[in-house]
Amino acid sequence: MKEITLVALAHVVAAIDARLEKKDRVREEVLVLSRKVVQYASKAIRAVHRQELEEADALLHEADSLVQRIAELTSSYPDILFAGYAQDAQKEYAEAHLTRAFVTGGRLPTPEELGVEDAPYLNALGEAASELRRAILDRIRGGNRLEEAEEWLHTMEEVYSLLQTVDYPHAITNNLRRTTDALRAVLERTRGDVTTAVRQQALQRALVNLERQLRQD
Repeated sequence: MKEITLVALAHVVAAIDARLEKKDRVREEVLVLSRKVVQYASKAIRAVHRQELEEADALLHEADSLVQRIAELTSSYPDILFAGYAQDAQKEYAEAHLTRAFVTGGRLPTPEELGVEDAPYLNALGEAASELRRAILDRIRGGNRLEEAEEWLHTMEEVYSLLQTVDYPHAITNNLRRTTDALRAVLERTRGDVTTAVRQQALQRALVNLERQLRQD
């Protein structure tokens, strides 16, 4: 009886070993794909800020297929899907899409359309709003596109207000509170920069008008 039990147990362990080996291969592939997604997303965001939208779209297209592949691989392994690296990849991927939509005024994709989980999407939303600071500063330096900068500032404020309403434990939201707090800090600095720029522009216009009046007199 003992030998029969041990033989049966050996079969059980062998079966488990085979399943774990398969799972480990999936984990390794997902890890590699996740890194690539993060790289594509980062490059896409930089391309958006450079206003190189064709390049950004090409990079996002590459990332799209990788995210889909990750979803396929992890369909039977939710613990791998919810591992840190896979969630980070989803966040960076969603951030790139959301940043493009914010900067270009396009429609914001939903979590379902992107194929990402809710927590990565919300964190991506906060980080994409923070990315608007760079776009705003570019417009301020341009000197003649402050209206666009003010619109983006309003978008940042709206996103911050929305994220404040999501109040769940860190384990549920992937520490969304930290992302929201970071956005608040960026928002406050950006609001100050925009306010200063608007006042300077108003002062310059007043000086120009005064100079014209003096010439006429």
